[in-house]
Amino acid sequence: MFKKHNKKHRGSLPQSGLSRRDFLRISGFTLAASTLPLPLSNSITNVWQQPTRAGLLRRQASGTLRVAWGAPVTLDPAKASADSEIAFLNAVYDYLIDTNDKAELTPRLAQSWSVSEDGLEYTLKLVEGATFHDGSPFSSADVVYTFNRLKDPNISSAVDLFEVVDEIVAVDPTTVTFRLNKTNPDFLYSLSDNRTLIIKDGTEDPTADFNGTGAFKLVEYRQEDRATFEANPSYWLAGAPGVANLEFIFFGDEDARVNALRDASVEILPRMANETFLALQSEGSYKTYDIATNGYDAARLRFDRGVGTDPRIWQAFKLATDRSEIFDKVTLGFGAEGKDSPIGPLYGLYYDAELRVPARDPQAARDLLTAAGYPDGLDLPFYYPTAPNREQLASILRSQWQDAGIRVELNPREEAVYYADGPDSWLEADLGITPWGSRPTPQFYLDVALKTGAVWNEAKYSDTELDALIDLAGSSLDQEERVDAYRRIQAVLIERGPLIIPYFFASLTATGESVEGIAPHPFPGRMDLRFATVG
Repeated sequence: MFKKHNKKHRGSLPQSGLSRRDFLRISGFTLAASTLPLPLSNSITNVWQQPTRAGLLRRQASGTLRVAWGAPVTLDPAKASADSEIAFLNAVYDYLIDTNDKAELTPRLAQSWSVSEDGLEYTLKLVEGATFHDGSPFSSADVVYTFNRLKDPNISSAVDLFEVVDEIVAVDPTTVTFRLNKTNPDFLYSLSDNRTLIIKDGTEDPTADFNGTGAFKLVEYRQEDRATFEANPSYWLAGAPGVANLEFIFFGDEDARVNALRDASVEILPRMANETFLALQSEGSYKTYDIATNGYDAARLRFDRGVGTDPRIWQAFKLATDRSEIFDKVTLGFGAEGKDSPIGPLYGLYYDAELRVPARDPQAARDLLTAAGYPDGLDLPFYYPTAPNREQLASILRSQWQDAGIRVELNPREEAVYYADGPDSWLEADLGITPWGSRPTPQFYLDVALKTGAVWNEAKYSDTELDALIDLAGSSLDQEERVDAYRRIQAVLIERGPLIIPYFFASLTATGESVEGIAPHPFPGRMDLRFATVG
């Protein structure tokens, strides 16, 4: 049984098991296969089969790998969203299906899969010989339990993602079938969602013992300080894990995390501001990884109350914004410029490169405010998380908006506060910024953040035309029809949508030179450390 400590410790750098916090929901996936139609009539079997440990010699795990993170807050897999949370859980549990930095589906606990002719049944063959940390065997019953839990609105934040699932059937101990109520060409990607880590059948509180099938066992967890893991000697995948011990050290700010890398208190720094990344590159003492992603930062106003009930107000915000200036100053050229839609250039055919957002026009914005009854402009509090690049984004937006008579008061919040329940949280604030982690297909953003009534529709936005297009894009098996729907969605969002998206950010990682075998990921929390080694 692992040790769990709830006492909070403070300090910029952990000393003898002491330190701090941080939190977030950042970056994620790129795209490769998501613009291609899935072959529904044939069995989709993975090109490679993962060698299980049976009959194979295991490499001796050695060394300790230390990673700088912010402190996790929610460690129930069905609710987790931040990088630090996903990283913690990814060490302990396994996914059925994973994705790599090219958004390709890769097998994990599911070794192969097939799809019925009508696209309504997905059958997965599971790995044999995997066990939970308590020694009990992994089986299809655990998959059924996990996904039924993910469908429970009283437990999970993934309900919208899996409302398409009618039934999950354990065909036999190593076979499971998902039966859908409508076609969903991206369903295999849904199975790789951050929250789909497999827990043991019957587990009521996953945070009580963290009993997973993953490459590492939790030894000790000190909230806001660190989590210590040890190698799972019975891990089902040959060659993993590569290190004997894994340690996540929690820091409260970026300066502390960067200093920890520089003084070799940690070996991996998964997230940082773009200026920091450039500085570490110039020092020449670190390995650096720059991965393009579909992740973005969005500013939004609630449409269901206050000034947001008049759509002219948000149009004024949009006209007062210069996205090119923001992209240049905040990203320093990393990533790509945004156009107020989560469907970015990495989505290939789905992205309409010809569409343009209206040019910045502060006077036109002022005229809209006057027409809406605010001839002297308006004043609003502006909330955002204290995280790399967001402070700068908020400051530039304040300056741009002020030219149009929109005066905002900057209200930064610790990420743990911003993403928790409360009047200043990301779902409650009238005007705010939210970083959205990258996903391999655009449908995720549309279903959970933009569709009427969606669980993470933070703007409380509703548009019947947009809803119909979202449903069409998410269910059609006709690739041309999907392309057309996604492009029409972009046009709607540029014209009257609830988001200002000035850029798509890059996922930036730095490590010590002795670190080998990591697989950086567009979503930093999904970085694969199972085969990592440290000299």
